[in-house]
This record gives sequence, structure tokens and C-alpha cells, in this order.
Amino acid sequence: MYIGRDLSELTMTSLDDWELNELLYYHHSMSQLAAYLNAEGTSMHAKIIKELESRGPVGGDGGGWDHSSAPIYD
Repeated sequence: MYIGRDLSELTMTSLDDWELNELLYYHHSMSQLAAYLNAEGTSMHAKIIKELESRGPVGGDGGGWDHSSAPIYD
């Protein structure tokens, strides 16, 4: 379960001030709903992707027996 700031609060906050787990969570959510997003949602998703890319690699080494292959944002 996601515990963090609500999207309505985050839309009033610069993407620079979003935490990594917030970017990852909303990117995942919007990716799942991409076919249903309107122009505003698609634009916001593109900005989230751009911000994630500007922060550099998130994933790591691909995982192993002792750690996840994907970042845990929840």
C-alpha cells in the first residue's frame, strides 16, 4: 500500500521536490492506466518520466537472491 502525498497535493509541488518513491509509484500507476489517461494525465506522466530520467538510473544490477530486481517504492 502506498503511503505518501496525494496526487492533488503533488500537482501543486515542483517535480524537483517529489521524492523518488512518489515518482516511481505514480509512474507505475499511470503506466497501468495509460489507455485511459486524458491529455492532462498523459502530459503529467511524460513529465514524471522526464524527471525520473534526469535523476539517473534507479534499477540497479537486476536483482539477486538477497535483493529485489526492481526498486521498491511502496
